[in-house]
Amino acid sequence: MWKRLLNFLQRLFLRKKSVRLGFYGSTNVGKTTLANRISMDLIGEGVGTVSPIPHETRAVMRKEHVELKASGYSLVMDLLDMPGIAVKVDYRDFMEFGLSKADAQARAKEATRGIVEAIKWLENVDAALVVVDSTEDPYNQVNITLLGNLEAKNIPLLIVANKIDLPGSDAKRVREAFPQYPVVEVSAATGENMEKLYDELAVHLL
Repeated sequence: MWKRLLNFLQRLFLRKKSVRLGFYGSTNVGKTTLANRISMDLIGEGVGTVSPIPHETRAVMRKEHVELKASGYSLVMDLLDMPGIAVKVDYRDFMEFGLSKADAQARAKEATRGIVEAIKWLENVDAALVVVDSTEDPYNQVNITLLGNLEAKNIPLLIVANKIDLPGSDAKRVREAFPQYPVVEVSAATGENMEKLYDELAVHLL
C-alpha cells in the first residue's frame, strides 16, 4: 500500500503543493472513519471521534498541514471532516440513544449549526470525497443535493462507496445511481481497497 500511496503523493505534488480535501455525506456513513484512516496512513494521527449516535461530528474537524516528505517530495494536505448533512434534525432521534431531552435538544441545535457550516465550507475546499453507505439506497435527497452543489461550484469530487465489509453492501447500486461520477468502493473501518482510493484521488480529483 505504501508504494501506491507514495505514487499518489508524487503525482499530486506535480499539480498542487497544498490541498484542502473535504469529506462530505449524510450522517453515519463513515466520513470520520475515512478521514481517520487517511490521516493515520499519512501521519499516524486521527482526525475525530467516531460514534454510532448521529451527528457526532457537529463542527468541521480539521487536520491541517498534514505533511509527508519522501523521495524529495513534500506535500501538505488539510483534511476537513464535515458534519453530516441532513434534511432535518429531530432531537427525539438522539433520545433513542439514551440522551436526556435537554441534551438531545442541545445536540440538535449544534448539529443544525454544523450542517450550515459544512455547506459554507464548500467555498473553501479544493476537492471533495462524497461518502455514501453502500449498504443503503444511495439515491436520496441529501446525496442528490450535495452532488448538485459540488458540480455547480466546479469542485472535483469522488464518490466513496463505504462499508463494503458489511453484509448487504452493494457498490454496484451506487455506481448505477450516479453513473456520471467516479466511484470507488472501500471499507474505511478495515482499510480494504484504500490503495484504489489513493489511485482514484490522483486521477479524478487533483
